[in-house]
Amino acid sequence: MMLPCIYHGIRRAAVHTLRTSRGTPPCRFWSTGDGVPVALADAETIFALSSGHGRCGVAVIRASGPGSATALRCMAGLTRSLPPPRTALLRSIADPQTKEVLDRGLVFWFPGSVPGMRPAEAGEFTRRAFQAGKLGLTEVEGLGDLIHAETEAQRRQALRQMSGELGRLYQDWTHRLKRCLAHVEAFIDFSEDELIEDGVLNQVDRSVCDLQAEMERHLQDERRGERLRSGVQVVIAGATNAGKSSLLNTLCQRPAAIVSPIAGTTRDVVETALDIGGFPVLLSDTAGLRESADLVEREGVRRARERVEQADLTLVVVDCARLPSDTQQAVAFLQGHLRSVLPNEEQPEMVFPTERFLVVLNKGDLLHEEQRLKLDGELRRVSGLPPVCLISCHTNEGLQDFLSVLHSSVKTLCGDPLSGAPTLTQARHRAHLQQCFAALAQYQRYRDIDLALAAEGVRLALTSLGRITGRVGAEEILDIIFKDFCIGK
Repeated sequence: MMLPCIYHGIRRAAVHTLRTSRGTPPCRFWSTGDGVPVALADAETIFALSSGHGRCGVAVIRASGPGSATALRCMAGLTRSLPPPRTALLRSIADPQTKEVLDRGLVFWFPGSVPGMRPAEAGEFTRRAFQAGKLGLTEVEGLGDLIHAETEAQRRQALRQMSGELGRLYQDWTHRLKRCLAHVEAFIDFSEDELIEDGVLNQVDRSVCDLQAEMERHLQDERRGERLRSGVQVVIAGATNAGKSSLLNTLCQRPAAIVSPIAGTTRDVVETALDIGGFPVLLSDTAGLRESADLVEREGVRRARERVEQADLTLVVVDCARLPSDTQQAVAFLQGHLRSVLPNEEQPEMVFPTERFLVVLNKGDLLHEEQRLKLDGELRRVSGLPPVCLISCHTNEGLQDFLSVLHSSVKTLCGDPLSGAPTLTQARHRAHLQQCFAALAQYQRYRDIDLALAAEGVRLALTSLGRITGRVGAEEILDIIFKDFCIGK
């Protein structure tokens, strides 16, 4: 039942309307059962506020299970019969004990219900939808991601997964693996009786090779989907007093970190979540990188280097006042400074991973305009350096250009959630797919040595893939064997 609620007090009053014989807590608002399958017919009746908590003009209460019909009749005054299935009916909603009218609202009856109600557990309605075959496991995870999405790009990715595109890809692989396993097992069991046509194992070999190639491409996505789901790890690093904390405060538009002229003010990692052009970013300010006798500061530097190693993108902040006036010397200075920030310092000639670093020249307002323009122009033309942005956290000069470059870098790291093949979004998916890929390698390894062990590799691959989709069964394998080969007619 969908119940428009005008007053918050009415919602509180509805708490007293649905109590079960077991003494479970009352529900606030409710809906009727939503077509629970026969396998779940003996389940308890559950209910929950499905329109979200807080003050609102409309509240939707959803109930599922045996007691839904009784609750509907009592509260909507339906003494004779229930409303037609899936038809809206405007009724006065009353307290079944006092007969006090609480509100007027729309009720919907979805047949499939019968005694005892309890509050739904977290995710229980979605779990029932999965068990009833209405949602696949990857679609359920997409729904969860959509609920928790905080940026536009996260919403788009969640919607795409919820639409079933990722699930259909895995189901296609599952179907092909089932055929492979069915054909191998049929060959093992019936080949001696000459009931299996020639070339069956060659077809399995080709299918396994194709699946391995497709899975390998799917796994080599640079974790874009997972990164978009959890947020891009962006770390601000550099020497002391370069303006790292000022940059953090400027980006998040609040005094998140303490700023002072005293070198080494920041000792620990300061984090804040941002939305950069629709992409989620977890921005971290770190301690200035320098040698120190202070034990606390040394620990801060250690944590800073650790964060740089883990970061998806590092903003290397440099004080413009420390740059040599000669442009070529300035480039050499920046190259040396970058090597001091990079996790692997023992490779002085290493190529800078430009997609993981962005140089931010801060305090540009302290340079003369002619010097600033010349430096900015020269650095843009220099090769061998990551992108360089000249800004001033004090005057916000150059900030828009920097945000544009930052957005481009973050977008590259996450990719476009609406284009190309669906990407992995969960570490769980990746782990099971890697196990699946390794199991297919077992088939290749034992194909000409022991066909039973080779078949076990395909079975393990199917099991690993089934842990992602949530569905795999032996009956389906048997169905394929008898359907494809008509064993025994």
